[in-house]
Amino acid sequence: MDPNAAYTSAAGVLQLIPEMIVVGGAVFVFVGGTFAKSKTAWSWVAAAGLAAAGLALWTQKVPGGFAGPIAVDALGYTLRWLVLLLGGVFVLALARPAAAGQAPEVTGSLLLAIAGGMIVSVSGELVLLFVALETISIPTYVLLYVGRKDSASQESAAKYFFLSILSSAVTLYGFCFLYGVTGSTHLAEIARVLQNTSVAAVADWGPLPDLALVLIFVGLAFKIAAAPFHFYAPDVYQGTTHENAMLLAVLPKVAGIAALIRVTTLAMPLAAGTGWRIALFLAVVTMTVGNMTALWQKNVRRLLAYSSIAHAGYLLIGLAAGFAATLGPQGSRPEEGLGASVFYLVVYAFSTAGAFAALAYLGSPERQVDTVAELAGLGRTRPVSAAALAVFMFSLAGVPPLAGFWGKLSLFLSALDVRSSPGLGASRQTWFIVLAVIGALNAAVAATYYLRVVATMYFLPPAKEPRAEGGGAVRTAGGLCLVAVLLIGLLLGPMLIQATQDAVQASAPVPPPKPAQQAQIDGAPPSIVR
Repeated sequence: MDPNAAYTSAAGVLQLIPEMIVVGGAVFVFVGGTFAKSKTAWSWVAAAGLAAAGLALWTQKVPGGFAGPIAVDALGYTLRWLVLLLGGVFVLALARPAAAGQAPEVTGSLLLAIAGGMIVSVSGELVLLFVALETISIPTYVLLYVGRKDSASQESAAKYFFLSILSSAVTLYGFCFLYGVTGSTHLAEIARVLQNTSVAAVADWGPLPDLALVLIFVGLAFKIAAAPFHFYAPDVYQGTTHENAMLLAVLPKVAGIAALIRVTTLAMPLAAGTGWRIALFLAVVTMTVGNMTALWQKNVRRLLAYSSIAHAGYLLIGLAAGFAATLGPQGSRPEEGLGASVFYLVVYAFSTAGAFAALAYLGSPERQVDTVAELAGLGRTRPVSAAALAVFMFSLAGVPPLAGFWGKLSLFLSALDVRSSPGLGASRQTWFIVLAVIGALNAAVAATYYLRVVATMYFLPPAKEPRAEGGGAVRTAGGLCLVAVLLIGLLLGPMLIQATQDAVQASAPVPPPKPAQQAQIDGAPPSIVR
């Protein structure tokens, strides 16, 4: 489809009907909240809006291709369902805090953030993608500000606000360079220009494509809390509530990985030589920093913040493998690495959301569970909650046969499957073998602090029984996440891995280079292709 002609079509608008329903629900909550101060009704309105959006999404077909700025493909469809299902978990988890005060502001902001995550999933154009990312960030500022009223919460909200603005500026700067090189903001057109441009024209670009790639990686690395752009996460998580920490740990990471896959791996194939090096370096540093630092944490939200950082490193393994596979010999499959990242994103999202939901349930509106020591003896005093939290910890650690095991296995196998080609760096395969080994070692280190939480619950005498006054809604949210983790781990793991790989393969905006084009790529300057 001609991108310029597609912009005049109504097809793109029709594809966004689920997102429109969610935004409409947010507007209704905001406006209605000025007249009706109900503490519980707005959560029901939000749940109804998400259900209606799910029904609209269910009726949509996925023909593939682009409808204006909207990517109508299997990858977007998969990620929209993920965000929508997580949105239901968020609404349940935040129902009690919303009822405690400022319910319209909390619920409406949450719906806007969910809509932003869904739009990121199908963004096929840079301007729409940037607006969607900000649709997540701006409501998140509000949620952080109204979550708690103490000084620590206000400080964490301020830190996230200023650093998020910086990351948005860097991302937008990278988009500007990409537009300057290709003359288009449409991802399919960007991919076409980068693949079909002559060697002479590529030489005229100089380092601009690589510079665009670096800036986009830097800006989106903040969204997924990848080192060295992670330093805000521990303080912000510690200073906010379990429910807000759940949102921060999951939704920006889903959006950031979706944006990285769309803009870098699928739309910038000629930058793969630089891309796999950046992604591999960030993966190693992020995994190691996150896991090693988590070993010393006593605050449970701070521990899960460093856990979230480490999981960003695991997610980058698949991205690096996807980049490298585009440069590999005939038969290499980039969708294996990218599909592994998408599958691991699903696993991580439900495991982390479930862990925060369990911790939120164990606390009360007046006092949260803040330290690991407060979980001592939980296996005796609250056996069901302890068992659920243990399952989430084991899944995050990658213990078989839970969902986390299948996620890590798919990532490490995608790295080991990367093959070298003589014309494009014979040592690449060695680098990815080392990456897989480092990932496995990090997984072993991570098991230490996850098992410490489990050991505290089951092998230490209870100091004080948690009040467990988080409410039935957050308990239901944790239960839904528990079902998802067990279902994926025990029944659906291999099938979902293949499904996510197929979704990524069906979502590539342009076909791989033909042999004649590949000869051009081999001769391109090293600033574009390594």
